[in-house]
Amino acid sequence: MALSTGNSFIISLVLTILIFSGMQMYRQWLSSSQLNTILGGLLGSFFFVFSLTGLGNLETAIFGKNFQTKLFPEVIFCLMGAVMASGMVHRVCATSCIMFSIIDLYYMQRISQSVHVQPIIQASQPTGGKKKKN
Repeated sequence: MALSTGNSFIISLVLTILIFSGMQMYRQWLSSSQLNTILGGLLGSFFFVFSLTGLGNLETAIFGKNFQTKLFPEVIFCLMGAVMASGMVHRVCATSCIMFSIIDLYYMQRISQSVHVQPIIQASQPTGGKKKKN
């Protein structure tokens, strides 16, 4: 079941705030081992996905249904925010956040293309048959 644009914006905003605050509360634990720092980067990529979703829904609510989220400034802005949030935990979290976020962005784009792009219908070309002469 899909949510409306406003509800999706609110939920993604709340999840973004919860992930950021959780990363800051557990900063010591996330930077304690190598596996935990990679987990911190994964949490940072979740921060990226939810912030991009929230920003896209906000723009859709303001500018209309046909507005599209673009690479610059929306995606870059959300990616930099996620990298800064991960960098507050550990430098390796920031690096792994970039890698996970690029993978997330690829799959988000694939899902968006399959849901929102309508197939192009081409007009059929007449066959090159011969004309009858009288």
